[in-house]
Amino acid sequence: MGYRAVIFDLDGTLLDSLEDLATAANRMLAIRDLPVHPVDAYRYFVGDGVRLLIERILPPAWRVPDAVDAAVLAFEEEYARNWHVRTRPYPGISRMLEGLVAGGIGLSILSNKPDAFTRPCVERLLPRWRFDPLLGQRQGVPKKPDPAAAIEIAGRLGVAPAEILYVGDTAVDMHTAHGAGMDSVGVLWGFRTAEELRSAGAHHLIAQPQELLPIVFSSANLTL
Repeated sequence: MGYRAVIFDLDGTLLDSLEDLATAANRMLAIRDLPVHPVDAYRYFVGDGVRLLIERILPPAWRVPDAVDAAVLAFEEEYARNWHVRTRPYPGISRMLEGLVAGGIGLSILSNKPDAFTRPCVERLLPRWRFDPLLGQRQGVPKKPDPAAAIEIAGRLGVAPAEILYVGDTAVDMHTAHGAGMDSVGVLWGFRTAEELRSAGAHHLIAQPQELLPIVFSSANLTL
């Protein structure tokens, strides 16, 4: 059975957003006179939604509900002002998306970034392509790795999960794909390692965006 659609994760998969996320988070910490973290450390802080990001970067004594709530709001205010300073599509993403569209493949995005940030990021930085559905984290919908939103996308598209390829850069994405009954592709240019993606059951690993096209159009197996 061939693939008819691709669901992409956003941060670490389509967009290199790490520096802007880290900058906003570190500004929130600095305002509170708390220790900041190296940008590279945020590769493992992000990916599970804003609240878990904040809980991970706060010192243990600050991980109480009221303090976390206030820190989440402060981070979101910082990020709203500066999310587009350094964030860009990864090299090769545009060409890869063009190839998928030319082949009649449907495009969708499912992110654990709040929906209020996901939409402007995509509209500003990936404006040439129609991602439908385009879903960030929404109130009342469990975030990844719960497969509910991925299954929702399949239903909206009218496409069987087995005909959808899920592409992401973290174990969370691979587990989401597995739970939804979709084949998964782990990207090696993102925030996490090949070892993490293999351990999470990635069906394919790719080092360059163009490597996705033969998987989609020929279902060729790549060696992990």
